[in-house]
Amino acid sequence: MMIILYLLGAVLLAVLIAYFVFPKALYDLMTGLIRLRGGMRKKSIKVGDNIWPYLEGGRRDGVPVILLHGFGGDKDNWSIYAPHITKHHRLIAPDLPGFGENDRSLDRDYDVKTQTHRLNAFLDAMSINQCHIGGNSMGGFIALQFAMDYPQKILSLTLLNNAGVVGENKSELQVAAEKGENSLALANLEDVDRLMAFVAHKPVSMPKNFKKLFFAEAAEHRELLDKIFWQIAGSGINDPLNDRLGEVAAPSLIIWGRHDRLIDVSCVDVLDNGLKRSEAVILEDVGHIPMIEKPKDTASAHLAFLAKH
Repeated sequence: MMIILYLLGAVLLAVLIAYFVFPKALYDLMTGLIRLRGGMRKKSIKVGDNIWPYLEGGRRDGVPVILLHGFGGDKDNWSIYAPHITKHHRLIAPDLPGFGENDRSLDRDYDVKTQTHRLNAFLDAMSINQCHIGGNSMGGFIALQFAMDYPQKILSLTLLNNAGVVGENKSELQVAAEKGENSLALANLEDVDRLMAFVAHKPVSMPKNFKKLFFAEAAEHRELLDKIFWQIAGSGINDPLNDRLGEVAAPSLIIWGRHDRLIDVSCVDVLDNGLKRSEAVILEDVGHIPMIEKPKDTASAHLAFLAKH
């Protein structure tokens, strides 16, 4: 008994030392453990002149499920969600250009059309001729555009609180953007808590040293993130895809958090009425990131939909 207590104490001490002295190493370790739980492995592939990092896991047979992260996110936005999907499907989650460990050059464009064509080049490099595709927020905007531009390559489309359409009611982010304000920008460390509460309906408290890591990365790429935000938000608000939804031939699943403050839940009706073959699920007590806030409920709807197609 004493030996067990001693070992537990040593482990706790090591974790505390890592948190205060090496927070980045501890954060990376935790990220790796979450990936491991979902059977996800980090890989990379050359696409044109760039290297695309991505996570992959699950069954090797069958049509892959491609999931795209939102603005300010990366491939690990799907790591908590992955265990539910990899039991049944091959899951691939890339870092989109401009984010994560992908190329983050300031002198490139990151508008939705350009990102969609880059995504197609990634799938070609991966020798993926058909897939189920989905995305959250900005990633959903790109997935929706992809369904219009490359209909022959997708078997189904899953949209999770996607950008790219406007609903009957304006969201807080939309109102601010129309005033020239970027609600997702971080001015200081305290802004991290504001952003977490803005994105998630019931945000989980983030340890201070991890907040510092989050803010440091955002600060390092502030100019690029601001550029991408206005390229994405500008087209989503000023030139939405509302009138083109009928072009999507693939069966589509719409998943939305009732309490989304970034993209209003009234967009669900626009999507459900505009897409030819759609079904919609609205999750209660959920904000902008359902796959993180309620991964089990989100996956339940997603898996049932994939089973049909």
